[in-house]
Amino acid sequence: MGAEQGAAPLRGRVVHARAKGKRDAMKPSDLGLNLTLGDDVTIGAGVTFGANVVVHDGTVIGDGCFIQDNVVLGKAPSLSPASTAKRGELPPLTVGPGTVVCTGAVVYRAAMLGPRCIIGDLASVRERCVLGERAVIGRGTCVENDTHIGAFTKIQSNAYITAYMEIEDRVFIAPCVQTTNDNFMGRTEKRHELIKGATIRRGARVGGGVVLCPGIEIGEEAFIAAGAVVTKDAPPRKVLMGVPACVVRDVPAEELLENQ
Repeated sequence: MGAEQGAAPLRGRVVHARAKGKRDAMKPSDLGLNLTLGDDVTIGAGVTFGANVVVHDGTVIGDGCFIQDNVVLGKAPSLSPASTAKRGELPPLTVGPGTVVCTGAVVYRAAMLGPRCIIGDLASVRERCVLGERAVIGRGTCVENDTHIGAFTKIQSNAYITAYMEIEDRVFIAPCVQTTNDNFMGRTEKRHELIKGATIRRGARVGGGVVLCPGIEIGEEAFIAAGAVVTKDAPPRKVLMGVPACVVRDVPAEELLENQ
């Protein structure tokens, strides 16, 4: 990923921007082309901004980050009355050192991005999400609220990662995977107590176009073949295929993380 036209690097500086008066009183900054900052934004050394970036109140950007054109950082969510997302005061967004947030991406308030993450073009990461070191979120992927993604996990383009998921370290999620968290699909009050996305254990691999139903667990180093619909827990180190997904064989030993 090369530097974009109009990018402005900051070298060896920590900048606190403060606009007096009302909260989130945005103001232009000379640190980037059409860069707009909210109150109390902290910018580490060696940060590079593309054009037209918006950084909301309190956001912390670590050293050496590259924030590309048209990115929005620290956005507050706008929730419908029927939303199952948690309410309450949200702490600022934290972007770990060396992270790259690519063109047009939106990262919400209260998210925490670990060191050297990559957030792809047009991706979104919602409030209270936590991303581990070097996690990759592909182009156009949506990561909904309150989801944890482990270190070195790679989520490819146009996936939908629903709210309240737990994705452990070194997971691979292929393009266009769809995940769900509500067996009642918006009906009944009971759903609020039972809403839960999938849990994907360390080293599991989920193939292109797979659908994961609410609350299931994909076991450590399981392999879910492309196009499968997973309706129940997947055992560790097994290959599953089909609709509904069924175990067909063991994952070959040479593909396990311990043998890489």
